[in-house]
Amino acid sequence: MIKLVGRDWAALAAALAGPLIVAAVLVPLRTEISGANLALMLVVVVVAVAAIGNRLAGAVAAVSAAVWFDFFLTQPYQRFAIAARTDLLTAILLLAVGLSVSQLAARARRLHLVTVTDADQLAQLHRTTQLVQSGAAPNDVVNQVRAQLIDLLHLQDCRFQQGVLLGRPPQLRRDGGIGRSPGPAPWAGDTLPDAEIELRVASGGRYYGRFMLRPTPGVAVPLQARIVAVTLADQVGAAFDAADHPA
Repeated sequence: MIKLVGRDWAALAAALAGPLIVAAVLVPLRTEISGANLALMLVVVVVAVAAIGNRLAGAVAAVSAAVWFDFFLTQPYQRFAIAARTDLLTAILLLAVGLSVSQLAARARRLHLVTVTDADQLAQLHRTTQLVQSGAAPNDVVNQVRAQLIDLLHLQDCRFQQGVLLGRPPQLRRDGGIGRSPGPAPWAGDTLPDAEIELRVASGGRYYGRFMLRPTPGVAVPLQARIVAVTLADQVGAAFDAADHPA
């Protein structure tokens, strides 16, 4: 059972009202901006709510965003119905990514805000979330995320080590910063260090392994891409956790 404190109630109120207000504000733009881009704007609201709240607030925000996206921003307007197949898929995508973000809020009360401004990044998050929810084997999720990380972070290579935690390589942290743990994150800017970087995979307080990332020298990797990478790794952790605790 989730115990709500004052901050949680505020986040829950924001989860209910925030997507409604933003969707209503976007109404004049619905014929000028694609449905996918409108959905991305609502993702910002979901992430913001998850950042200040907990799992419940994030989940409510995700559902609220999908509902008001349907009502205000897809045809037929002002009805809970979606005529276009592409809009329906976008709404499902919005809900799936929002629920994924809300899971992160359950593991870390302090999420750094990130705007997923790239439709491909949103689609990658959705594909992995869908794969995990389908009950796929952890190794299948690992293979998919490995390929996604190579593309997302412009890596030379990426390998997964299950249950291994040796040495102190630079670590891609939850906030997108990079540094050895424990200690500060000394690498500033978007260029990654010329060394293998560790991206840990954990869920429910249990460590399952790590991705070892080999960056391409001189290639910039934006902060938002690094945080998306952390989100993808969390999905791998969720797959291992589901395999350990079948329903």
